[in-house]
Amino acid sequence: MLEKNILLTGKPGTGKTTAIRIVVDQLNPVSTAGFWSREIRVGGQRIGFAIETLSGKIGTLAHVNLEHGPKVSKYRVNINDIDSIIVPELEMARTSGRFIIIDEIAKMELFSENFEVEVRKCLETKRVIGTIQQRTHPFLNEIRSRSDVQLIELTTENRNLVPTQVLRILKV
Repeated sequence: MLEKNILLTGKPGTGKTTAIRIVVDQLNPVSTAGFWSREIRVGGQRIGFAIETLSGKIGTLAHVNLEHGPKVSKYRVNINDIDSIIVPELEMARTSGRFIIIDEIAKMELFSENFEVEVRKCLETKRVIGTIQQRTHPFLNEIRSRSDVQLIELTTENRNLVPTQVLRILKV
């Protein structure tokens, strides 16, 4: 078990998801569960964000063509996929004793109350390896200020060193 949960933060595009993927690739696959998000692009244009669990489930976090859901910029958030794909994956990770991969704790995911509740439960395990948006938000501020969270800021200068730093903390 970790002494603290590890959360990477940084500006968009600094490589937070890439760093998490590098860490997960170095861990035993049966010791991890959780999710990451990725951009959905068509013709070079970002049109949304996909959810992909480590167990292989895929969904939509947000998309320009969704008709319903809270709006963030030009995207509509798919709360149903957050609640039916991400939340059960995090619960499974938490109850099975695995490292819990959360990419990311951010504005879109926070439209789901179930997500917030499950993230709090996951953090109690001290097995979370994840990313958190830098923006100011009551829930994000609360998570960042927890005594059981080690925050590591990713920059373009240190992004290649951070995965090794995280693996050292994990003693892998």
